[in-house]
Amino acid sequence: MDDRTMTESPAEAGRLSTRVIELRKRRGLTLEQLAAASGVSRSMLSQIERGKANPTLAVTLRIAQAFDMNIGDLVDQPWTASRIEVVRGDDASQLFRDDQECRIRTLSPLHMEKNVEFYEIRLAPGARLQSAAHFEGTRELLTVTQGQARILAGENRCALSPGDSAHYHADHEHTIENCGEAELVSFLVVTYQ
Repeated sequence: MDDRTMTESPAEAGRLSTRVIELRKRRGLTLEQLAAASGVSRSMLSQIERGKANPTLAVTLRIAQAFDMNIGDLVDQPWTASRIEVVRGDDASQLFRDDQECRIRTLSPLHMEKNVEFYEIRLAPGARLQSAAHFEGTRELLTVTQGQARILAGENRCALSPGDSAHYHADHEHTIENCGEAELVSFLVVTYQ
């Protein structure tokens, strides 16, 4: 098998061709931009889009990764692909931090476009999660489900109990503290502009 083809029916090649064109146009990419992002030559991408070449698995993977997808999502028709993506509670790859003081678990899929991130944060009594300033315009929304929290965002501060939420600017130093005697369990949504 050479680097340009893999065994696939003409119908499958046509579906891939249509899918690559659809995704490239939806994201406003030129062939040159997709080539740069994927590491696949412009001429090969052009042949794939015209249904003239069937890419190898490696080439298909590079194209899928350029679209922040896996191969299954790239080659499946939109109406046959699952609309539900599950992040399992025991998936260790979703742990951002896990030590005696703090556990941060990413709840949004890791490949998802990153203008919104969703986390579960657990802090031991007396522990704090101190963060440097994020990009300008970044905001955080913290909701407490268990324990007591204190938020410090710049010169501002507030206390939160179970069921409370706080929305604050995260484009300067900010801290989440467990100011109670039990574990703090909270959910954090980070939005980027």
